Amino acid sequence: MSLRERQRRQIRAEIQRAAFELFARSGFEEVTTEQIAAAAGISPSTYFRHVRSKDDLLLDPVREGGAGIAALLEERPSDESADIALAQAIMTRSTTLAAAELEQWRAAFRTAPHLLDRVALITPEHRERLVELVAQRMSRDSRTDSNPGLLVHLMLAAAEFGYLQWLRGSAKGASLLVCVEGALAAVLDERWKN
Repeated sequence: MSLRERQRRQIRAEIQRAAFELFARSGFEEVTTEQIAAAAGISPSTYFRHVRSKDDLLLDPVREGGAGIAALLEERPSDESADIALAQAIMTRSTTLAAAELEQWRAAFRTAPHLLDRVALITPEHRERLVELVAQRMSRDSRTDSNPGLLVHLMLAAAEFGYLQWLRGSAKGASLLVCVEGALAAVLDERWKN
């Protein structure tokens, strides 16, 4: 990774950290982009070079997971069944943030309940890549066999349900990993074995 890319990511992380703190304290609607920029120690113009909208500050951590899930799936043992490998990749990705960061994100997200319906674990491009990887693992052609695509869609829907359950706090204090793992367990089945 180039120095410029590392700096860009660092600035973006500072913006998100500042935004999460402000959202949690004052509420999503009450916080302005100028306040976020000031709290991050940058100018408003720098803020807008790194952030399209306040919504994206809350939604991007979930969206960015797709590339990570695909990379983690590629690293799983080749003899592991497709459902187990995909579930493990999703759960590993769900534990990449420290507990304190996750709680800060969740507290910020709770001030913007209108965004809960927009939580999508993965972009269409990353979903397609996962279907390709799962099809390879299953030794099937995803163009003629719907099973790889079905498995990916079911697993991602289950994971999204787990994320929403955790974000809403409806799992009575359960961690993100527990919520995601429980949702994924409902999809694991002998049907997916090679």
